[in-house]
Amino acid sequence: MKKFAVFSGFLGAGKTTAMMALTKWHSENRGKAAMITNDLGGDGLADNRLAKFSGCNASEITGNCICYVNEQLMERLNSLYDAGCELVVSDIPGFGVGALEHVYHGLSEKFPGACELGPFTVLVEPRTVELLREGFDGDLLYILNTQLVEADLIVLNKIDTIDEEEKAACADWLRAQYPQAALLCISARTGENLPALSRALTEGKASMHRPDIGYGGEAFTKIMDQVCEYNLQYFATVCCDSFDGNDYLMALAEGVKAAVRALGAEMPHMKLLAWTPEGEYAKADLMGTGRDVEVNQSFTQPCTEIAVVLNSSAFGDGEALDKAVTAVVEQVSEAYQLELRVFRKELI
Repeated sequence: MKKFAVFSGFLGAGKTTAMMALTKWHSENRGKAAMITNDLGGDGLADNRLAKFSGCNASEITGNCICYVNEQLMERLNSLYDAGCELVVSDIPGFGVGALEHVYHGLSEKFPGACELGPFTVLVEPRTVELLREGFDGDLLYILNTQLVEADLIVLNKIDTIDEEEKAACADWLRAQYPQAALLCISARTGENLPALSRALTEGKASMHRPDIGYGGEAFTKIMDQVCEYNLQYFATVCCDSFDGNDYLMALAEGVKAAVRALGAEMPHMKLLAWTPEGEYAKADLMGTGRDVEVNQSFTQPCTEIAVVLNSSAFGDGEALDKAVTAVVEQVSEAYQLELRVFRKELI
């Protein structure tokens, strides 16, 4: 079997966590699996490093969305299949609107029969469903609705954060609004229903439907013109002492949150990943300026040197965002008496 499936969904839906959990579970229980992380920036981004730290069979395609590099994607898939993988999943950067057409139909037309396409999978979290159920009016409504319209399989993730009544309400609403898609409720963090997700991807097939989503139209262009992707990678070293790496990451995340809020901008997702030369790592996530910082992994020892990757997607002026984030990194690092050496900065 040579199966491939795309994981789409809004920022912060837990695509990377779900791919990691699925890849590990499938490899341990059913057959070799792999994940591809995809981003517009350069190599060495947070998702791929995190996946490898976590022991996943992971690789990355960077510099462009897989929507526009079908040949490179197929080469990567073939290398993974040749290595014995039977299931490969990949995310897509940003919002993924149009990936159904560009990736699924692109692969099937250019490389017919090269692999079997699993259900086009869209992850959503309870908070996003709540916004949709409340009927909020905003530019993001187009993106959120369009993602779900494209789905063959909707995965309600993070069910460990809600009770059974709320889970049932979210599931019922999704089924009623998007009847073209099957629905699964999972928790990538706890592993709940991962076997069902593995089975759905390996046994199910893509419908290859082509819904009219207005791709490239006025609504799409309006929101995409507001989006910027930011990538900062650097080393931080303390001269003659050690420092608390966990406190440092939290101070960075809180500082960025405050700075973005002061700009009147929004940052639906920021990933902060840091690691030591000894191989320890820590991770924090910010999913909106109105939400608490989530700590997913912590250092167990004081640090003397760490490498840091900050990846974010934001709505607002890119240059203003760059200045604000740079100022926070410099100020927080100075407070911890750290010397910085930046080796990559990208604003897309």
